[in-house]
Amino acid sequence: MLANYTLPDLLLFAFYGLLLLVSGWYFNRRAQNTSDYFLGGQAMPVWMVAMSVLATSQSAATFLGGPDQGYRGNLTYLATNLGAFIAAFFVARVLIPRFYQLKVFTVYELLETRFGAGAKQQAGLMYLFGRIFASGARLYMAALAVAMILYGNIAASSVITATLLISVIGLIYSIYGGIRTVIYSDVMQAFTYIGAAVAVIIALLIAIPADVPAILDVLQNPGAGEPSKLTLFDSRIDFSPSGVFTLTSVFTGFVLLNIAAFGLDQDMTQRVLTCRNAQEGAKAMLWSVVMVIPVMLLFIVIGLLLYIYYQQPDLMASNAGAPVPQFAGEPVTIFMYYVLTDLPAGLKGLVTIGILAAALSTLNSGLNSMSSVLIQDLYRPWQRKRGQQRSEHHFVNAGRVAMALVALALASMACLCYYWQQYSDTPLLQFALGVMVFSYSGLLGVYFITLFTQRGSPASVTAALLCGFIIPLLLQPYVMSWYLPEAWQLSLGFTWQLVIGTLVATLVCAAGHQPEYMPEKKAEAK
Repeated sequence: MLANYTLPDLLLFAFYGLLLLVSGWYFNRRAQNTSDYFLGGQAMPVWMVAMSVLATSQSAATFLGGPDQGYRGNLTYLATNLGAFIAAFFVARVLIPRFYQLKVFTVYELLETRFGAGAKQQAGLMYLFGRIFASGARLYMAALAVAMILYGNIAASSVITATLLISVIGLIYSIYGGIRTVIYSDVMQAFTYIGAAVAVIIALLIAIPADVPAILDVLQNPGAGEPSKLTLFDSRIDFSPSGVFTLTSVFTGFVLLNIAAFGLDQDMTQRVLTCRNAQEGAKAMLWSVVMVIPVMLLFIVIGLLLYIYYQQPDLMASNAGAPVPQFAGEPVTIFMYYVLTDLPAGLKGLVTIGILAAALSTLNSGLNSMSSVLIQDLYRPWQRKRGQQRSEHHFVNAGRVAMALVALALASMACLCYYWQQYSDTPLLQFALGVMVFSYSGLLGVYFITLFTQRGSPASVTAALLCGFIIPLLLQPYVMSWYLPEAWQLSLGFTWQLVIGTLVATLVCAAGHQPEYMPEKKAEAK
């Protein structure tokens, strides 16, 4: 344990631990009511919210997934930001103003105005179910890194121990202060892991015995029969998992994925709702999309440089007197392998701190948002239905209990993801994005009908949410083998699973008739 670290590294760890303690004590001023705890009193600055959204959407998935993508693939993942911009403008113009107008705590309260409390609770449950998948997958990636740090391997026992360790630390750090603490923490952690990424790139550029033009030439022409690793736009028509970053996928599945992420996923939308008004919330969201591009590029560049470092021995052999680097691990661990074996003392500690920062950001981002849905959409209405009058202090304490339950659920899902990802051997970025499809499909279908039509009913909302989960599940290769002959089986990329699931969910929701009792019309009549 920690055998690869020297005294300077350990001193950096001690400094970072002290920083966490001091910042946690400073930020964790007790929230007085649920508005403070779940919305930060709607007084958070735009730039901090944008940084928090950035950290929420990237974190450990970027720290390990970005280098994995660059090492195995190319730059095409960056093109998905075209879909992100389209989605962000849609959310900023259509959804965020509605959320502020209705003064909601969670995005699912919008459904209550059309279909009653039942629809809000069902959507909240679907979000919780899907977010356990998505945040659990990110926590699993963080645990991979921490397991490599502590044990030098990614054996099941090592990953499970790392998962529990991250969960406990993240819960202790954020349980008292609420969303304000989470946002402050996200900003601090984002600066930390971005700085670590820059340090790694500098170290690799120094270690590779070639100038930048020569490195670019090797990446452009990596070898006989190998495609360029500098490809940014892929115009192929490919519906398989290898085509998820093509332009057709970017302008279909990734637009839907980002509409759901920015506008229907409480994990990110909650941060936008902490701004003073809808205009500031929209600015924060758009700025976060702009900032994602250079940050994501940093981590993919690390993977590209690692490809040269480990896969171009002829170039590396030109470094007179230095041994040719050898990679003796699994592709999923490429970044951590380099950090632990080849980074110099001091820098190794700094990068490890960056990884730990990404790991904590991964967990903190889900704890408060899932807790807010549990309390505001499920527990508070249940108490009201029972005729119980509870104080705001009671609901804040209930939120903290909910946060602990969420941490347990995420840790359990992370352990399951270990076996899931190892079995499928899916690249980390695709795995992290793909697990979101199970909840996003149904939510997208229901919200499209809610926003743009007068169709739908409480029953069709329920059916659409279920179909949105079942359809992507049926499209998984390991599930297809249960009900289709081998000749009929196909492998679809997660973006196309999302497109099909959303289409089916939209049609199912539209099949319902508008109920005679419409809460929003009754409110307008008043």
